[in-house]
Amino acid sequence: MINRRAALAVVLTGALAAACGSSPDAAQNGPVTITVWSWKPASEGLAAVAKDFEKANPNIKVNVQAIGNPAIWDKITVGMASGGKGLGDVLHIGIDYLPGYMDKFPGGLADLRKLGADKYKDAFAKGLWPTVTGKDGGVYAMPWEVNPVGFFYRKDLFDKAGLDAEKITTWDEAIEAGKKLKEKTGAFLLGLNKPAAGNVDMDLYQSLLQQQGAFYFNREGEVTLGSAPAVQAMTLLKKMNDAGIIADTSGEGTAKQMISDGKLAVLPWAAWAVSYIPEMRPEQKGLWRVMQPPAVTPGGKRAAIVNSTHLSVSGTSTHQKEAYAFVEYALTKPEVINKVFTEGGVFPALTAAYSDPRFTAPQPYFGDQPALKTFVDALTEGADATYYSGDYARALKLASDAQTKVLLKGADPAAALTEAATQLAQQTNRKPAAG
Repeated sequence: MINRRAALAVVLTGALAAACGSSPDAAQNGPVTITVWSWKPASEGLAAVAKDFEKANPNIKVNVQAIGNPAIWDKITVGMASGGKGLGDVLHIGIDYLPGYMDKFPGGLADLRKLGADKYKDAFAKGLWPTVTGKDGGVYAMPWEVNPVGFFYRKDLFDKAGLDAEKITTWDEAIEAGKKLKEKTGAFLLGLNKPAAGNVDMDLYQSLLQQQGAFYFNREGEVTLGSAPAVQAMTLLKKMNDAGIIADTSGEGTAKQMISDGKLAVLPWAAWAVSYIPEMRPEQKGLWRVMQPPAVTPGGKRAAIVNSTHLSVSGTSTHQKEAYAFVEYALTKPEVINKVFTEGGVFPALTAAYSDPRFTAPQPYFGDQPALKTFVDALTEGADATYYSGDYARALKLASDAQTKVLLKGADPAAALTEAATQLAQQTNRKPAAG
């Protein structure tokens, strides 16, 4: 699988030679330059709209550079730790990193309320604004990308097994379908890297949590890794594994080969896969469809935002107004953010963007299904805010270890998660949530 969460981080770096305190329409010593650090394909989207921005704002120049991953995170973290030294004007930060920067580096990110960001609090997909808001009420980022989870499935395999995927409404029903798929076609329902779960291989578990309005921490920062929703999510994975319908995709290229061979009937991937799957397997045109994932419980929520990324302004930038002007231009105008989407493959968080015909257009690769509409519908349903906290990395590792114990050693989900939650509370000095 492709870890798009780790593949999208951008930094807009300001030139130090320009005059201090300048504004978008009044630079004192020539154009102000803000430099964008990114990597492909996201950088291509920003570069495309930067040219238009410069035409409308001749006193601001935007220099977009493709840096690479994971180097970008080291550069941001080192800069933050050194009091903002070397940081640029705007940082494009993933939701898994943002809380840590807000908590551990006070003043490292500018409060965008002072630049007018508050007026956009209702402009983005539900569940995102709370995650960019600090404990002090400050707004420390603007939503750029949102990735609701999808249920991509091979319609031909479901047809061969005599199944209608669209009638599956719960994960328990998906498990029963998976058994029949395995029997009739030899294909697994889905695949996971069982011995080395982490990051993208935890997306499925995390989405099962998110569908229940839960995560590793609650809004108050208490540990919820051992909660009833956490156990329910892990129990579903154990049921799938015990039924023999989860393939082990560990090993370089294993998942791609199994997809090529028609051995994975479902890819529980996020919105970015609408473009990635056709690029990866163009020869499978017409075989794939996508729908919202089944609910964890009958009548439960089917939407979940697997991850998101945001643009922040550095707290030490001498060109905060110019930096925010670019952020506002790129992220709050439907025609602009959709150009970013076209060039950079980044599903927009701006809800006004979805009125564009592309989001309801039939896509031949998916059998003329309007694939993007599936994700728009999910966002319309609304996803709950996910509170990653500054200790997300610790939580992810412990949850990952618990998943591996369950999948490889047959561990009891409740016992494995209770142990993980206890360790997480001890390591972070956080209080376990009641109940």
